[in-house]
Amino acid sequence: MTRTRRGYIARRRRTKIRLFTSSFRGAHSRLTRTITQQKIRALVSTHRDRDRQKRDFRRLWITRINAVIHENRESYSYCRFIHDLYKSQLLLNRKILAQIAISNRNCLYMISNEIIK
Repeated sequence: MTRTRRGYIARRRRTKIRLFTSSFRGAHSRLTRTITQQKIRALVSTHRDRDRQKRDFRRLWITRINAVIHENRESYSYCRFIHDLYKSQLLLNRKILAQIAISNRNCLYMISNEIIK
């Protein structure tokens, strides 16, 4: 029986997977079976960490706003500030407030003083 030559499709699939894991170390970038496992693991991690990143940034923004507000008034807290924001119908999200707190603290002081009045 003559030897059948295999096609290039499986090799093309493996090289495509190898391009994804080319930056991995050791067998994780060389052996096909471990490459596929590491690719699945990497994709799961990125999917999970997209949600975690949103969570972490929100925590960071809240911490920054709270720190600047506590500098201005000792008794005034973050939760009271956000509550007063909603009562006065000022629609500023936490990301924008944190950027204001970093770049221009006086502006945030003015916003908090206007809300309190």
